[in-house]
Amino acid sequence: MEIKKRAYGALLGVALGDALGMPSELWSRKKVKAYFGEITEFLPGPTGHLVADGMQAGEVTDDTIQTVKVAEALIADNGRVRPETIVTKLLELVTENNALETNMLGPSSKRALAAIKEGVPLTESGKMGTTNGAAMRIVPVGIISPIENLTELVDNVEQACLPTHNTNIAIAGAAAVAAAVSTALEGASLEEILNNAVKAMRIGDERGHDTFGASIIARTYWALRIVEESVLPEEAMEKLYNLIGAGVETTESVPTALALVKLASGDPYRAGLSAANLGGDCDTIGAIACGICGAFTGIDGIPTFCQEKLLNVNDFNFEELSAGLLGLRGCKQ
Repeated sequence: MEIKKRAYGALLGVALGDALGMPSELWSRKKVKAYFGEITEFLPGPTGHLVADGMQAGEVTDDTIQTVKVAEALIADNGRVRPETIVTKLLELVTENNALETNMLGPSSKRALAAIKEGVPLTESGKMGTTNGAAMRIVPVGIISPIENLTELVDNVEQACLPTHNTNIAIAGAAAVAAAVSTALEGASLEEILNNAVKAMRIGDERGHDTFGASIIARTYWALRIVEESVLPEEAMEKLYNLIGAGVETTESVPTALALVKLASGDPYRAGLSAANLGGDCDTIGAIACGICGAFTGIDGIPTFCQEKLLNVNDFNFEELSAGLLGLRGCKQ
């Protein structure tokens, strides 16, 4: 398969998982089951939903929008990862959507971007960021960063995380996602993809401000073991939700997303539906899982009706963006 199909699949995969998880995001698993029964397709946001109220079926949230902003920043800087440009792009989102006054942004990004607007330097603004915003928008960094040099890949991730998520926990989680995507672009097996994710996680865990929290590495091993030992997918989903977690913390959402990649055998649509039905921060978990799966299967692994829906509802040229990123893969500035 051509690598350009894998890069396109990675970006559109983010949108796929995001849009499938949008209606049920930030709801408990119990509430998702009671309201929807089972999510089997794109659905509109429920009336009165804290974030998704008024959104149409197939519409993406800020997870995809932030991913696009990072992609645009990397392309603008010819493949160099500059925190200043990424912040400029993220602040565009703030201005365009009044995002600091709504529930659009996650807690770490919202706090850091507000601090940056007040003049706090980028080296300080993200030192408390442990939630999953960095991991959810890191796919473009995975596309431009060859897996052959894992240290340089994590260097790029660290720079992308610096303004809003400059902690060992967030960098470790984002590094895992970027490494998984980069590995998948090369046509690797799922086993190799997940192994490299953990390798990058170990390097990332030594970067940024050291902060307390559960071990993301141990939780990832545990999450993958849950999938291996579960007889049925529903059993795995229950255990992931109850034991690993599906919340906004990187230590919950990234291990669970990697486990869903394994549970779905790399199938983007299956991973997205699993995330949507999981509950919790399921649009972000879906965006991460489907970004990796999309890189694994390529664009052809995303059903045609999903591609058409996502492209018709959302005004992004994912194919052009992915081609632009791929052209910068391995560039040295």
